[in-house]
Amino acid sequence: MMLFGKVSQQLCGIKKLPWSCDSRYFWGWLNAVFNKVDYDRIRDVGPDRAASEWLLRCGAMVRYHGQERWQMDYNHLPTGPLDKYKIQAIDATNSCIMSIGFDHMVGLQHVEKIRLCKCHYIKDDCLLRLGQLENLQKSILEMEIISCGNITDKGIIALRHLRNLKYLLLSDLPGVREKENLIQVFETALPSLELKLQLK
Repeated sequence: MMLFGKVSQQLCGIKKLPWSCDSRYFWGWLNAVFNKVDYDRIRDVGPDRAASEWLLRCGAMVRYHGQERWQMDYNHLPTGPLDKYKIQAIDATNSCIMSIGFDHMVGLQHVEKIRLCKCHYIKDDCLLRLGQLENLQKSILEMEIISCGNITDKGIIALRHLRNLKYLLLSDLPGVREKENLIQVFETALPSLELKLQLK
């Protein structure tokens, strides 16, 4: 009881931060909680189900093989055999996915398309991680990266390891500055890639 009293006195003595500051830290903390990887959960339900839960918890959408409808409601994730629903496409528009959650993607083998649009927590290390995942190196065919302000040339160049990538759209990425170098890197590494640049 004495310990609680001391801690509460210390907390009460802390000067109150402005609301906007409190709010920013709270949402940052909450987003980190949403991205936390539960390896036991991945083992218990399989990589596709666990990744679906992570992506939807963070505000993204997924589409499964053989389905046209996007799954966007966490509470309506399909049930049934664990190996029935395989993620084919991910749309992370306005989501809070971040690098600490990318271990959810390790076991995904059927993802063909990823769209990252207005993802404020996506940084170069996320794209470096994507480029390192062997399953995704084989399966990803299309990527769109739009209005992700923390992405630089370093992150984009890491995508050259996605050896079956056929289409890459890069739009409104102020951190990407060396377009000519990007074009050269991708022409060498992925000669059949359709690279669309909408950069300043």
